[in-house]
Amino acid sequence: MPETGNDEQMDVGSVVEAVSADHSFGAPLYVVESMCMRCGQNGTTRFLLTLIPHFRKVLLSAFECPHCGERNNEVQFAGEIQPRGCSYRLDVLAGSDEKIFDRQVVKSESATIKIPELDFEIPPESQRGSLSTVEGILVRAADELSALQEERRKVDPKTAEAIDQFLSKLRACAKGETSFTFVLDDPAGNSFIENPHAPSPDPSLHIKFYERTPEQQAALGYLSNSSQSERDQVVAPSTAKPHGAIGATAGHRAIAQSNSTDISDNLFRYTAPEEEVIVMASTCDDCGYRNSELKPGGAIPKKGKKIILSVRNITDLSRDVIKSDTAGVKIPELDLELAGGTLGGMVTTVEGLVTQIRESLARVHGFTFGDSMDESKKNKWREFGSRLTKLLSLEEPWTLILDDELANSFISPVTDDIKDDHQLTYEEYERSWEQNEELGLNDIDTSSADAAYETTETTKLP
Repeated sequence: MPETGNDEQMDVGSVVEAVSADHSFGAPLYVVESMCMRCGQNGTTRFLLTLIPHFRKVLLSAFECPHCGERNNEVQFAGEIQPRGCSYRLDVLAGSDEKIFDRQVVKSESATIKIPELDFEIPPESQRGSLSTVEGILVRAADELSALQEERRKVDPKTAEAIDQFLSKLRACAKGETSFTFVLDDPAGNSFIENPHAPSPDPSLHIKFYERTPEQQAALGYLSNSSQSERDQVVAPSTAKPHGAIGATAGHRAIAQSNSTDISDNLFRYTAPEEEVIVMASTCDDCGYRNSELKPGGAIPKKGKKIILSVRNITDLSRDVIKSDTAGVKIPELDLELAGGTLGGMVTTVEGLVTQIRESLARVHGFTFGDSMDESKKNKWREFGSRLTKLLSLEEPWTLILDDELANSFISPVTDDIKDDHQLTYEEYERSWEQNEELGLNDIDTSSADAAYETTETTKLP
């Protein structure tokens, strides 16, 4: 972390208060005198709260001791807990451009890095809380493995020889001499691999978001045991208050993340043509906490669905949109593509969806326009932001595409019959094996349920 002439000496308490504030741009660098755990003398720790483009806020800390030369750095995550885990897969081909190894990588304390071709894994406790590059991660792993090789050769020559062979393969990957897959999996959702083509899709980078298992929740400390969550929820009697196509079907009390006050948590069933979704909305009167989430209801459709809307007039901006958490969003005129899981599930309008995209990009502009970004990339982002804003002014027609593998998304027509709306097109398609595998459908075994159902039906027959 570079030093500046404006470094300000502060105590730890002041640093904690300062970094808790919202510094989305131009955050100062804080310097704290702290003890070196190696020599016992006093060293210096620097804190910087910053924002990584297309990621989120992080707190960088760097320690340096002028007496013994000890240095250490760590990344901690600021802001809210991520609702889902994330998995990044970067495909690196032999002879690839060196820039692919310069991609920024954030590895949190709960993330695991894997290279399946080498059967190699970097566990969460290794290189925890690190901010590096793809090459830096691989080189550091190779250096740590080779650190005690001389001692191993004396004690266990066979193991040392096997490690030497592995190190040659690992260093070949770091130099781009062989093809490999770089997988970063984080149940906490706080890790990241840079996409240099953002906001356009990257053909080499694949991102997947997933729901955490109870075991992962417990390991992260979000849920101590299953009985605790059952005690925290008091289910109220079911009520039904129909209001047009939306009707309240259930309600219960929950605990807000920011305090111990009960909050109102309402569930709604939204019925669209040929599909049904559940909308959950939570509000807290004491702290202002608000949250909403959309989940599919009913059976899993056999086919995926692609919805194509040609936006031509102001009426189209007011169309209702149901975007599930498995739906991807595309706007071909901007070469914009959001992968499934981005922005989560929501019930909104066409205008609201574009506004959500614009606001999510605006949150990273403070860092993007910093002095670390070259002028060409700044101009690229300014031009893209201007083109995104023009969509809502309807200076020219544009196309909105929702691609949902589970067919749980919907755009409302302006006519009574969808077939009469010539600006709106629905296309069904067969999911590939890879798509079913990612959704977990290939492992579903319903034979036991089918057998029990058939037995029940047979018993009912006279």
